[in-house]
Amino acid sequence: MCTLPIKASLEATSRWKYLYLPLILFVSAFYGAAATIHWYVPNPNYSIARNWSERALEGIRMDTPHPPGQARNLFSFSVCMYDAWAAYDPKAVGFAYREKHTASDIAAARREAISYAMYRMMLERHAYSRTATNQADANPAFMTALGYDPSNISRDPSTPAGIGNRIYDAVSAWFLEDGSRQTAGIAYPATNPPVAYPDYPVGHPRRYVFANPQMNPFLHGINDGNGNTVTDVNKWQRLVVAGSIDQNGFPQNPLQGYLGAQWLWVRSFSLSRVDGEKPWIDPGPPPFLGTATHAEFLENLVAVIRASSQLTTQDGVIVDISPATIGDNSLGANDGHGYTTNPVSGQPYVPNNVLRGDFTRALTEFWADGPSSETPPGHWNSIANHVSDDMTSFRIGGVGPEVDRLEWDVKLYFALNASVFDAGCAAWSVKRYYNGWRPISAIRYCGGFGQSSDPTLASYHTNGLPLVPDLIELVTDATVGSGRHAGLTPGKIAVFCWPGQPEVPAEQTSGVKWVHAEDWITYQKKTFVTPGFPGYISGHSTFSRAAAEVMTAITGTKWFPHGLGTYTLPSLVNEAGPTQPVTLQWASYYDAADQVGLSRIWGGIHPPADDFAGRRVGAQVGQSAWALAKKFFDGTVADSEINLATRELDDGNVELRFNAVRGLFYKILSAANVDGPYSGTVSSVALEASVASTNAPSDPQKFFRVSSSLSP
Repeated sequence: MCTLPIKASLEATSRWKYLYLPLILFVSAFYGAAATIHWYVPNPNYSIARNWSERALEGIRMDTPHPPGQARNLFSFSVCMYDAWAAYDPKAVGFAYREKHTASDIAAARREAISYAMYRMMLERHAYSRTATNQADANPAFMTALGYDPSNISRDPSTPAGIGNRIYDAVSAWFLEDGSRQTAGIAYPATNPPVAYPDYPVGHPRRYVFANPQMNPFLHGINDGNGNTVTDVNKWQRLVVAGSIDQNGFPQNPLQGYLGAQWLWVRSFSLSRVDGEKPWIDPGPPPFLGTATHAEFLENLVAVIRASSQLTTQDGVIVDISPATIGDNSLGANDGHGYTTNPVSGQPYVPNNVLRGDFTRALTEFWADGPSSETPPGHWNSIANHVSDDMTSFRIGGVGPEVDRLEWDVKLYFALNASVFDAGCAAWSVKRYYNGWRPISAIRYCGGFGQSSDPTLASYHTNGLPLVPDLIELVTDATVGSGRHAGLTPGKIAVFCWPGQPEVPAEQTSGVKWVHAEDWITYQKKTFVTPGFPGYISGHSTFSRAAAEVMTAITGTKWFPHGLGTYTLPSLVNEAGPTQPVTLQWASYYDAADQVGLSRIWGGIHPPADDFAGRRVGAQVGQSAWALAKKFFDGTVADSEINLATRELDDGNVELRFNAVRGLFYKILSAANVDGPYSGTVSSVALEASVASTNAPSDPQKFFRVSSSLSP
């Protein structure tokens, strides 16, 4: 059984008490109380890569959450570690740095080169952290604890420190102009609040323009004169939340911006597209109100309301949440019924019976970006670390020769974080392209129109919510008088759901009750409510399925070690509970990833359409990232097949297009005859995976060849 101490409250385990203590202390300091910050200390039993991984995750927990940005950081860090390891390997190809070196003690040289590359990269990226001042103190202290001089800035390739610093130079240069606008940000604490990865400036054609006015989720209704309006319900509506606090406890601007608005144009690792204004992987649009998918739109709203109605233990419903009944879904569906036996042990899974309301709330909070979260990309890094700790043999892909823990760690981080980085690019490109709605606006909007089920009843409107007994009902004088809809307004639509965070969350629970549909709220803290970017597709689902694909590929099995991954939640954050500790269980990485998507529906953040599309996109992302990562590992990346295609353009010119591997060098050769002779231009580095060259057709016919190499 693989037990995953991934994210916990202070009561969970002694180790995680320590890891999360710095955040609590810093928040106290943020509000003016004196505090001492304790940082992660290198563990001598870990590989150097694992130690830097823990330091990276600690840095995320201390920062304002930015899932695609943190995925980019994690991949940048992983490239530093992998390239430093590969520099001393005769076969593996580095991603950004490809020089080869030797040393009398290669293991020691790798540790040192990895540390200097990582240290420099963390200095660069942590300058944009919400806790930059503290991070600036922690990073040199960490280097010193490892036994290295943080002031050594040598680029001498005859020393491991010099090699590590040179690797940082190469990796930094690769990412600085990748479209994320890192260099357009202002490092902390130069601005307050500081800016990292800002949107394009006002007037720029790529700057995001909000389709709807903002909504205050604590005002009643939409389009009723209270200041909440929706002009296009099919588009995302940002919120204004007084006293807004991000998921890691830092005060935020009450008026949401768009986190990652520019990510449609961020250069990925393995993904390819022809049109740079389109998503990397297009799952098609979400369902929209008033279109051919009108009925599906409403079905998705019903699903979210039904999930909200299950956030209570007062109904007494007991469910078995063991892999005996949950898991084994097909991709993009919830059609699985669990497993007859544990596929690793061959023994039946032991039932894990809990109150459904405990399960739904625990699952939602565990997978959320809640307090002390590493965000989904970091969360899967933590899962990977604990899976590795539970393994007894390390073979890349589950086959071939056994490798040591350092080689396993650097290759695991490289492939895993390439996948979550690409998942961020893929998901946020879809978010920007479709600008999809969130349930909180859609439910309130449709509920405000009335009901769409029966034209003979009051409050009928084609855009209203469908009536569902015991879930979505029409308020009448009789239902108010009977006490069923006590305190509600006749003619309005009532929904049975979680009504919002209680006044004293540590001691109280809200249960579920009938409220006006126009007051429906997410299962989140009242200082957060929903993320500041469009819904479709679910980033959590995309990140998680991509990560699950890589975990399956690199371990050679989709099953957690011993066929069971577990995590026990002793307490909740949004309200009191659970009534008893809840142990989440998964047989496979895919099962865990599917539960991530489900958690966002119970949390009110996404409808099923967002989740299912995210799973499908994530599967393609993870498979693509792993296929390319393997070629770097085995040294065959320069031998990747090149396919050419030509087409005549409207202006009479001819476009030559070919697939490429980013970072490799390509030369286009041409000849009048197929047998040559061929001549061409100087090779240039590929920045995209689909490269086009346009030429005037000066000859009756022309033949092309394209060659690739690791260097110019």
